[in-house]
Amino acid sequence: MTELSPDQTDRKAWMSLLAKAPAAELFRLWEAHGAAPAFRWLRAPEVGAVMVRGRAGAVGAPFNLGEMSVTRCSLRLEDGAVGHAYVQGRDKEKARIAALVDALMQTGGAAALRAAVLDPLEAGLADRARARAAKAAATRVEFFTMVRGENA
Repeated sequence: MTELSPDQTDRKAWMSLLAKAPAAELFRLWEAHGAAPAFRWLRAPEVGAVMVRGRAGAVGAPFNLGEMSVTRCSLRLEDGAVGHAYVQGRDKEKARIAALVDALMQTGGAAALRAAVLDPLEAGLADRARARAAKAAATRVEFFTMVRGENA
């Protein structure tokens, strides 16, 4: 596998974040940021399906788990920056906003957009992950073995 450049690694991270973000939270942060640049569709939002693959025991032979709906789109800003989005489900508006964020993150306004949209999304996802982990930890069972006299 080839190594990614730092720019590609950053882009991979923000695109992953946009794909995982709850749509309502992304919409709220996007509207609050107020950046709605003019763009031209390269590929209008379209819904399709992708095959989800799994591995037995996370390391075994791969198998087809089933299909999942995804929405994808691509657009170009007036300054030439291109944004892409692939999001789970059938939400064309979420895909449009994710593609706009991707394109804008490749421009001079990336730092402001990161602070206004991406950082709060990341914090929200981390909070939900911590809450999920705490809920799972509450059901954890501790096993222990007492030492028997003949083994001492």
